[in-house]
Amino acid sequence: MTNKMQELNKNEKPKTQRYQEKETSTKEEKKQWYQRRTKRSFPIWLRLLLLICGIIVCFAVGTMVGYGVIGDGKPMNVFEKETWTHIIDLVEKDG
Repeated sequence: MTNKMQELNKNEKPKTQRYQEKETSTKEEKKQWYQRRTKRSFPIWLRLLLLICGIIVCFAVGTMVGYGVIGDGKPMNVFEKETWTHIIDLVEKDG
């Protein structure tokens, strides 16, 4: 049993240089390493802002296509208040 364990220990790969440096580093160096590791190049708040803007743009384009192309109306009429009141009246009348 002991011989097998000694053979396994001999066959182990040496630790990589980066791992050895990480092991021997001080707390300050570890803190700096983690800070470098977790720094985001594209902040979360910017991702959320772009997502919200994308949703708004997709909604506008979708309504323009639906009203203008499928509904045979003028696509820019989607942004008029009268169009939406007419649509709401149609929905409420059927319901």
